[in-house]
Amino acid sequence: MSSTSLAFSGSTFGKLVKRHKVGNGGKSPPQNVKFRSVKAELSTEKVRIAILGASGYTGAELTRLLVNHPFADIALMTADRKAGQSFGSVFPHLDAQDLPNLVAIADADFSNVDAVFCCLPHGTTQDIIKGLPEHLKIIDLSADFRLQDTAVYKEAYGQDHRAPELQKTAEYGLTEIKREAIRKARLVANPGCYPTSIQLPLIPLFKAGLLELKNIIIDAKSGVSGAGRSPKEPLLYAELREGIYSYGITNHRHVYEIEQGLSEVLNSNVTVSFTPHLMPMSRGMQSTIYVEMVPGVNVDDVYNTLKSSYTDEYFVKLLKKGDVPHTNHVSGSNYCKMNVFPDRIPGRAIIVSVIDNLVKGASGQALQNFNVMFGFPETTGLLYQPLFP
Repeated sequence: MSSTSLAFSGSTFGKLVKRHKVGNGGKSPPQNVKFRSVKAELSTEKVRIAILGASGYTGAELTRLLVNHPFADIALMTADRKAGQSFGSVFPHLDAQDLPNLVAIADADFSNVDAVFCCLPHGTTQDIIKGLPEHLKIIDLSADFRLQDTAVYKEAYGQDHRAPELQKTAEYGLTEIKREAIRKARLVANPGCYPTSIQLPLIPLFKAGLLELKNIIIDAKSGVSGAGRSPKEPLLYAELREGIYSYGITNHRHVYEIEQGLSEVLNSNVTVSFTPHLMPMSRGMQSTIYVEMVPGVNVDDVYNTLKSSYTDEYFVKLLKKGDVPHTNHVSGSNYCKMNVFPDRIPGRAIIVSVIDNLVKGASGQALQNFNVMFGFPETTGLLYQPLFP
């Protein structure tokens, strides 16, 4: 770890030793948000970070967040196709930052690194991660370690899992739901963007037994950055502008992840109807979820359960009754905003959940998980408020 004017003590890398003030006029977040207690001392060390696959959108967004994290030092950045270039030349909006030049993974030196964020494409991550030194803590933003059953992984991604033993050690990183397991993990599988926006509202409701397991319909829409930075014909401006593009109909890869999370809560197989769409916008995601309530349950019960589940969570916001979540109201932030509405069909409800697909849906949640793993307050480096207009 690199030296700074603060010092760690206790825990794996020690407890944070300077009280962080977050939001609410400088007040600390509620204690039941489960942030670790911290106390002032004179000196500490930063956690040295490697970002693998730094030339993609999630790598750039992660860098944007980390450069303002007071206890993180970006020590290594890889991008095989951009090796030898400065990060600022690849992403000029961050050229004012003092960052290491990009190197190929084969040339990466992990001896001076404490934690790794892996932003590599799906299918390539397994071989890389299983070869990393044992002392490293890892947050993987690809899908390679999200699915617990390697047979399901093969069905979803069309290839055998090449690190099945390592898969058994991975913890799924839906922070608000899996916080305690993440705290103890060496390898965290960061959730996908669609599954994040969908599971955050649904899991508490299934835990409370408010919803039927049948007739779950999810209509989800994402900004184009969710498809990555590599050139693709369907993503050309002339192809996508002024239109909506549905894709992965009936078999999108994220449906396996969504069903895994819901089935785990209920200890029973859950099947959902999920259709994603690309929208002509750079970032943002909305999931509109149609559910059937169990007999005797009404929309107020659903609303109150979400309210009690997330009252003390900084990044998950249930709006006032009747207010509609907008993607523009979470852009650039780590928030998930949601609300529930009565359907015209008796006994059914409509849930609307919005996130920024690059932040809460990827790099922001990855940083939130990093904070949990290293004992930092979860909001550290993540207090950016939404950009509007």
